[in-house]
Amino acid sequence: MAQVDREAWSGDGDLTIALLESLSGIEQIGFVRVEDAPASRTGPAFAFIGNDIYVAFRMQRTIGVGRLFGLLPHPAIVLKKSLTLERLEQLLTAIDGIGAPDFSDAAMLQYLRAGRVTGAYQAHGPKIVELVRIYEVR
Repeated sequence: MAQVDREAWSGDGDLTIALLESLSGIEQIGFVRVEDAPASRTGPAFAFIGNDIYVAFRMQRTIGVGRLFGLLPHPAIVLKKSLTLERLEQLLTAIDGIGAPDFSDAAMLQYLRAGRVTGAYQAHGPKIVELVRIYEVR
């Protein structure tokens, strides 16, 4: 179970909540930090929620072959990440309610969701746009 740091997060965003639940259940992830992005804005007819999530993958120790003085082979302990951001994208794509990111590259996964919150006896509610970016902690 991953350690989750929520100190710098207001708790807003349904997609962010779903992502945190999914990320904390992936055993190859050791640490997750979520914080509000400075781009968050609220107005009378809209709410733009921006959240940044930082993940640290667990490291696996393996025995490899190193070279002593560049010549003599000797056993060496090699640390290797147990997951990559590309593989995390595949895992999150397979989860219902999350799906594929709207944008991804070697450094980030980005999700963008929009919807309306309509209360009882209302014709139109405020529009909510949620932007969540996932970064790897290096």
